[in-house]
Amino acid sequence: MTRIFITGTAGFIGFHLARLLLDQGMQVHGFDGMTDYYDVTLKRRRHQVLLQSPGFAATEGMLEDRDTLDRAIDGFAPDVIVHLAAQAGVRYSLENPRAYIDANVTGTFNVMEAARRNAVSHLLMASTSSVYGANTAMPYAETHKADSPMTIYAATKKATEAMGHSYAHLWNLPTTMFRFFTVYGPWGRPDMALFKFVDAILDGRPIDIYNHGDMYRDFTYVDDLVRGIRLLMDAAPVRPDGPDDIPEWDSLSPVAPYRVVNIGNSDKVRLGDFVDAIEAELGIAAQRNYMEMQKGDVPATWADARLLRELTGYAPRTDFRDGIAAFVRWFRDYYQK
Repeated sequence: MTRIFITGTAGFIGFHLARLLLDQGMQVHGFDGMTDYYDVTLKRRRHQVLLQSPGFAATEGMLEDRDTLDRAIDGFAPDVIVHLAAQAGVRYSLENPRAYIDANVTGTFNVMEAARRNAVSHLLMASTSSVYGANTAMPYAETHKADSPMTIYAATKKATEAMGHSYAHLWNLPTTMFRFFTVYGPWGRPDMALFKFVDAILDGRPIDIYNHGDMYRDFTYVDDLVRGIRLLMDAAPVRPDGPDDIPEWDSLSPVAPYRVVNIGNSDKVRLGDFVDAIEAELGIAAQRNYMEMQKGDVPATWADARLLRELTGYAPRTDFRDGIAAFVRWFRDYYQK
């Protein structure tokens, strides 16, 4: 039975990935700090769901707490590590940047050290579309430069990509970084736009719409995302013989078993249209508070997902209207609204 260690299992994406792997009969050990960046009750409910499976166990601790993390990983002896835990949120990084250095840089270093020590067959780590920063060439491809991050959050994620490459090269540690694009769906984070919009509209409160709704995002449904991660687990990169062995569309390093992969829907949706779809699903018109672009935001994200398709034969394809409907069903049931 494959043994998978996942950081961030009380988080939105980690919860969905753990549930998928447990359904496939894998042994999963989760690790989560239960930080109060958002409602801890929601995080604990996610873990309670996972703990219904005999194949799941979890350790509560911070990534920066190296001793606790090491005991959990070494004691479990995983075949694969999927590192999803991080201090998330572009906007919060303006208020508390140190939390991002501690969790995303120091914490990720601790995970990589444990992966090296346990000689795992594959280390997979989450990055973000935010690393593309000021890049305006779209759709974003993994081979594009990503050297102009717009927030400390994006900068820490770019740093972990560089750290991951160095460990892959030095220790021959197969490493895949995946860049996520605006993930949404049931059990989502309360700080994300869909959650905030639905909650406010149902309560009769106005919603803040930045850049007057003229922003575009590649909304990726969470079930599609975790399926992509699951398939990438079986596509561990191999150190190539040289650059001539690497197709022009592949981000595989010429000197390491290391690759960066976008996971996105490959379709940019206007924020105003996204709000229209939420209103249609709820049957309620939103009170729209149009605002200017917020510091650190980018006007658009859009993934080129060819590499994911080439590696796995899979491409996310859930229409955002269907994903919104699924989220609203979960939200109404969970909060009894």
